[in-house]
Amino acid sequence: MQHEPNAGGLPQDPTADYSAAMDAIRTRFFSEPQYRGPQAILARSDAADRMVRALWARSVGPEDAVDGPALLAVGGYGRRELFPASDLDLLFVVAEAGGEREFKDRIRSLTQALWDAGVRVAATTRTVAECQRFDPENTEFTLSLLDARALVGNRVLADRVCDEVVPGVLAAERRPLAARLLKLTRERHARYGDTIFHLEPNIKDCPGGLRDANVCGWIGKIAPSADRLRENSAGSAEFERAFAFLASCRCFLHFRNGRDVNALDWKAQDAAAAEGVGIDAETRDPAYWMQMYFRYARAVERRLEQSVAALPSSKPLLRVPQFLRRKDAAQEFVVEGGQLRLQRSNGFDPAQDFEAVMRAFAAVSESGVPMSRESQDRVEEALPVLNAQMDEGEHLWRQMERILCGRYAGLALRSMHAQGLLELTVPEFHGIDALVVRDAYHRYTVDEHTFVLLDTLHGLSSVGETKGPMAEWARRFAGLMREVQHPGLLFLAALLHDTGKGRSMGSHTVESARLARAVLARLDRDSFESGLVLRLIENHLEMSAALRRDIFDAETVRAFAGCVQTPEELRMLTLFTYADINAVHPDALTPWKAENLWRLYIQTSNYLDRNVDDERVDARVSSDLVQRITALLPGESREALRFLEGFPQRYLQTRSPEQIRTHFEMSKRLATDAVQLDLHWRADRSEITLVTPDRQMLFARIAGVLSSFGMNIITADAFSNAHGVVVDSFRFTDGFRTLELNPEERDRLLKAVHDAVLDEGAAARMIAARRRSRRRDPLVHVETSVQFDTTSSSHATIVQVIAQDQPGLLYTVAQALGEARCDIVVALIDTEGDTAIDVFYLRRDGTVLDAADLPDLQKALEAALTPDVHG
Repeated sequence: MQHEPNAGGLPQDPTADYSAAMDAIRTRFFSEPQYRGPQAILARSDAADRMVRALWARSVGPEDAVDGPALLAVGGYGRRELFPASDLDLLFVVAEAGGEREFKDRIRSLTQALWDAGVRVAATTRTVAECQRFDPENTEFTLSLLDARALVGNRVLADRVCDEVVPGVLAAERRPLAARLLKLTRERHARYGDTIFHLEPNIKDCPGGLRDANVCGWIGKIAPSADRLRENSAGSAEFERAFAFLASCRCFLHFRNGRDVNALDWKAQDAAAAEGVGIDAETRDPAYWMQMYFRYARAVERRLEQSVAALPSSKPLLRVPQFLRRKDAAQEFVVEGGQLRLQRSNGFDPAQDFEAVMRAFAAVSESGVPMSRESQDRVEEALPVLNAQMDEGEHLWRQMERILCGRYAGLALRSMHAQGLLELTVPEFHGIDALVVRDAYHRYTVDEHTFVLLDTLHGLSSVGETKGPMAEWARRFAGLMREVQHPGLLFLAALLHDTGKGRSMGSHTVESARLARAVLARLDRDSFESGLVLRLIENHLEMSAALRRDIFDAETVRAFAGCVQTPEELRMLTLFTYADINAVHPDALTPWKAENLWRLYIQTSNYLDRNVDDERVDARVSSDLVQRITALLPGESREALRFLEGFPQRYLQTRSPEQIRTHFEMSKRLATDAVQLDLHWRADRSEITLVTPDRQMLFARIAGVLSSFGMNIITADAFSNAHGVVVDSFRFTDGFRTLELNPEERDRLLKAVHDAVLDEGAAARMIAARRRSRRRDPLVHVETSVQFDTTSSSHATIVQVIAQDQPGLLYTVAQALGEARCDIVVALIDTEGDTAIDVFYLRRDGTVLDAADLPDLQKALEAALTPDVHG
């Protein structure tokens, strides 16, 4: 082995020489822009070498004593990466146990002299045999040996450690050492939220920091293939620039603070940008400087991913899901070594095919198996080709929706973002790339905050893994998540909700909604879906604002309820707020906040259910919403107003102007056919709307037909105007895919509804046949509850029915109400798992129900809901 030379002889006053060297290093660092961190830490290492050797000669004895200890530099000092305030990591090696006692006082004298010189020392003494043992509980010691460098003392011992012991440990313990290194790295990353995008990062320990660069070096020694990868990788130059930048930053922090401080706080960022630390650009904008930091942290993160892939492992790091093991017909990708790799075949490169790339990222999102770095690089290189192939409209939305709805959407989207693919599909996202918005509350950059928000929402699907005080609240909100009817729209709103922060100095919610309109137009979403996404974005701060007020105050609840229009929208906004708070920083969402959020959700839900009937459309008073609707009907405003008159305001708020125009057109055809039907079919959720003159048992008949066809009614509402025209809408899912696999069944369903409206007995016969089929046993047994409210509405009597959800339940309840001569003015139907929560606004003979009749109606409903009664 080669020993460090003692160039220039030993200084007469080693500590003074070292102090002068440090002053010179500091001066050059701040006065010479080309003098970067790597030069500074090498210069300090050399200065420390001279001082240590000189002090050794004074304190311990001859440099090459054959019977004395050896002194090695290990860790960062061994790598000659000695930052201005870093410890000197020293290893004293003795031949045999007990040998250190002979030199104890002299070693102590040396280390004390270093401390007196103002140098922090981390010294340890080991025998050669102890250096040979790998202790999994003290992996850091073995890792420090990988960087061992002989300084002074017994050359025979130093040679044995560097030339025999270290290679021997690597040969014998390669796999367990690699596993422990990976475990330590993952644990460190977890402490920082597994993200590089911290607003005030730790330059050393955060993901993408200097410690990760060290890990890459250690892996290169543990796995030679990783070392060859370092030399041959196209990103090697970028990695070296990244290390130089990070080293400069850490030097600056140490010089600035006079001690080993590695937190890059706001003031340090301002000062580093003003000094131009690590960059050649003339700009001194801290935001630009931090974007450079994140760019270089990404380069380190990439190198670490490549290096980890080269580590020896006895088993894959990830369990590959079954659906990824199947041989895909196109053979676009394979899973090898726990990574997804785009596979070239017969001259076809899927990395240059937009649809293949999107399918691959959908697989990443659904499985949690990351795409290999080599494949990611190929995708990035192919961006111009992919841009030319990308379509817009429904097809692009389906591709994006699959990625957004995957359990590991955050993993896929972060990868797409790093390569520029996310900005290719959603250019509006570019404005928040590594964007720093300074406040005392947020921990992450705006783009990372968005991804953490998505991680939180998807994490609700695995709440069983949640521990601690938030576990119970996570389960409650997970229940809400399961009931969301449009999860893709919720995730899309989450992706876009803060895009306005990159372009607006005012309200970012307004700017984010403006940008989202362009995205929704390109994705060809209809007015209902676009409106839902836009309202979530525009109102995503409203629930948090309400939490800062008295949530038990009726006015607070009423004001917040004005921001949401349906139970579905309330659910989505509640979940959004839950995730948004959690994505601020790991400690932002406390049990107290979660409890208040839940209480506000419950109170608002009750308010929506019980105040539907308060305000009705008056033809004499034309609101802005009514004017927008009539504007779509030039020359027919008088007829349109007559149609709208008497509808609850909720009808106008939950339907787009285009939908209401459709209902009006349907009402004009009632003279030809008294049953007007409109079916909007989708594979995941369909809706059927009926416009017809009111009649007895109408709501029950439609519910009965849908149930007889095996449709699962998830929500429904019924509204009537002042002239006896009703608009009933039912949203349902098709669990057996009957309508998808047999398109002709859609016409048969419409005909069955049409006939049932005209023939009261038709629905009863259909539902009777349906009930003879076997029902599944419920997961949760729900106690039946029937409650009346005679004070919340001046127009109707409200009844709330809570019962076990089952086929035909809605038909059973509506039939019982019809037999009691109750007219359903408004119906709000909701289902939470196995629990049906239905609210009906009832009238009889044009007025509220007589209080004396309520006990009998309650008994009739409870009897109808008894399983033995309706089979």
